[in-house]
Amino acid sequence: MRRAVPDAEIEARRQAPVPEEIDPAVEALVHDIIGKVADKWTMLILEALEEHGTLRFTQLRKAVGQISQKMLTQTVRQMEQDGLVQRTVHPVIPPHVDYTLTPLGKSLGAAFCGVWIWAETHRDEIERAREVFVTRETVGAQTQSNPGSHGS
Repeated sequence: MRRAVPDAEIEARRQAPVPEEIDPAVEALVHDIIGKVADKWTMLILEALEEHGTLRFTQLRKAVGQISQKMLTQTVRQMEQDGLVQRTVHPVIPPHVDYTLTPLGKSLGAAFCGVWIWAETHRDEIERAREVFVTRETVGAQTQSNPGSHGS
């Protein structure tokens, strides 16, 4: 994902004190949005449209890779419903449909750019933690399957 230009309003709100009370409607919206956009297909579609601009359905499917036609259709429709993607149908035969990020979709991409940068920054630490976990789990499984074999 390309590095996005920071949103001035979001950056200003990050610096503000945390509110004492959380608006339940905002909390519900945040949970809903995270549930929808935190899946891999939404993120990959955001990335493809950010990198390539407007794409036809088949181009988008190719850019995302390994996504079924049904899943791509469901995901872009959900993104359109949430105002993240604009779908344009051209009245030709066969039908020609284009998808492009809306300003709202671009701002979401900018927000998730932080996750990308975080992953890039901490990649080695994450890989080490995963290796330690696998080693620990493997040794633990071997110890449980052979309880008398460790030092007896």
